[in-house]
Amino acid sequence: MGATETHRAIEAVWRIESARVIAGLTRIVRDVGVAEELAQDALVAALEKWPASGIPENPGAWLMATAKHRAIDYLRRGTLIDQKHEVLGREMAEREMQVPDLAAAMDDTIGDDLLRLVFIACHPVLSTEARVALTLRLLGGLTTDEIARAFLSSEATVAQRIVRAKRTLTEAQVPFEVPRGEEFHARLSSVLQVIYLIFNEGYSATAGEDWMRPALCEEAQRLGRILAGLVPEEAEVHGLVALMEIHASRSKARVNAAGEPVLLLDQDRAKWDRLLIGRGLAALDHAVHLGGGRGPYAIQASIAACHARAVTPRDTDWGRISDLYSDLGRIEPSPVVELNRAVAVSMASGPAAGLALVDALKDEPALKNYHLLPAVRGDLLKKLGRLDEARTEFERAASITRNAREKNLLLDRARACGD
Repeated sequence: MGATETHRAIEAVWRIESARVIAGLTRIVRDVGVAEELAQDALVAALEKWPASGIPENPGAWLMATAKHRAIDYLRRGTLIDQKHEVLGREMAEREMQVPDLAAAMDDTIGDDLLRLVFIACHPVLSTEARVALTLRLLGGLTTDEIARAFLSSEATVAQRIVRAKRTLTEAQVPFEVPRGEEFHARLSSVLQVIYLIFNEGYSATAGEDWMRPALCEEAQRLGRILAGLVPEEAEVHGLVALMEIHASRSKARVNAAGEPVLLLDQDRAKWDRLLIGRGLAALDHAVHLGGGRGPYAIQASIAACHARAVTPRDTDWGRISDLYSDLGRIEPSPVVELNRAVAVSMASGPAAGLALVDALKDEPALKNYHLLPAVRGDLLKKLGRLDEARTEFERAASITRNAREKNLLLDRARACGD
């Protein structure tokens, strides 16, 4: 394997393993900023050694072991003692006894470090935007650019949020633990938002060569299931789990053999995972049973369920989907929700009806660089036979998206309008 291929492989491993490494380090050093720096040290070590020695059989374990040694060295240097000078004497006396315990602690499998890390990043000392950005950075391994696109925000703004968030958590000495009682429920909505954004980044990657990042979807689903076990009476947790399970059921049908995107109405529904659909529908039923079927995640899960229950695209109840998006828009107003409602209206009442709703969104500031706005408009214009306009919209959408697969799909659709 050449140096370029090795570096790409290392990047792929880092995407998958970085969250676990940072979470494990945070439990030891009690500082997410320091933990991320130590994890980056382990990544640098991999970049230096693996091109010559080859990628280890278990690269995740190698990164964790290297990071563990960095953490122990950090504590031995007395940095942690300097930060907690009020207990300097006691820690100095206990230092030699602590180091072996630290090594064992890094391998501790009791509890869930990733879940603890989510709750730290979602601490109320941070703004909602900072909580989401920091958790996507630490758990999702996303770049600031990718997070910015998920937020429909600027990269500089998100970068500032992340730096300030880590500094604030350090100054507040936030404990590395899952909160209890009222504090748990107060932070739960932010945690759900974070998990869903991580899932979305895996389901439709904002940038890069791949249409999907399955590892991120799986991690979000895992965290969602853990939450559902921790708070079985919280309806919206089950609503989110239902939403993720049903969406994930389509994964194998969302790309063709060449890795190119396949749009929902063109997918081979025989490839949809019936087990995941069953799990999702069961979670949705449980959310409704708990009286929470009208929460934002449960509503979105109900929309997904409409697709899951349709044997063919023409069997889809687009009228109900349109109504559900209206319900969602009332409790969580958003131009993105309105764009999705426009698609449903176009399917239920015709492309002209949908186009009227889309055109009303053209001047929305939040959608200025949102590639799906011109993509949807192009699709509706094509259905109306306005091919030149449709081609222009598809080309504009292609110029905005940062995902290579999606860009090619949009350019193909643009070319089709010219044939």
